[in-house]
Amino acid sequence: MQYVIRYLETLPPVTADWHASHWQTADVMSIDQFRRESSHHRPITQAKLLYSEQGVQGIFKVQDRYVRCVTTQFQDMVCNDSCVEIFLQPKPQASDGNGYISVEMSGNGTLLSYYITDAERTADGFKAFSKLTPEQGQQIRVQSTLPAVVEPEITEPTEWCLEFFIPFSVLEAYVGKLGQLSGQTWRINLFKCADQTSHPHWASWQPVPELNFHMPDTFGWVRFE
Repeated sequence: MQYVIRYLETLPPVTADWHASHWQTADVMSIDQFRRESSHHRPITQAKLLYSEQGVQGIFKVQDRYVRCVTTQFQDMVCNDSCVEIFLQPKPQASDGNGYISVEMSGNGTLLSYYITDAERTADGFKAFSKLTPEQGQQIRVQSTLPAVVEPEITEPTEWCLEFFIPFSVLEAYVGKLGQLSGQTWRINLFKCADQTSHPHWASWQPVPELNFHMPDTFGWVRFE
């Protein structure tokens, strides 16, 4: 199944408002492929994507419990928190098109982002990757409805939203000029996790055959309208 990213000439500010009028034009993606290693807590997680000539914008809505967010510094291990993620592979058909960008966001808005060309695991993280610089990280806008720190854990049912904007210029620093976006197909996957909460879980838009989100061969397809 291919997801179509709708076009808006001008994307509005990042406000984390799932019900904003512009989001009504976007189709919904369900992040509901849970790994068997997950606890019994299976939060309902949905996402939408839009794009303009400047970049791609997305929003997550999570019907959650056991919410914890304590990472606060750029490039902290946000996957330990209640976290949502999107991985984008802009040029999957290219001979060197294995590179993808990981954009991982704690529910409080803290960002971790790498550009990865060889996802084989090593003691340092991956066999071949680059960490986005602080300057590039500041260009990725993230807004959440959760507070800056969530501790102790919120155990009762809680709905939260997180919205992000990724400038194409950040991607082009790693993959080169993207050209006309209309009609392009990319590979992506989206995730929900919470590694160090009382009820850890790992879910994805497209299923992964093991507890490892960094498997670009398993990414799904999207097309820019």
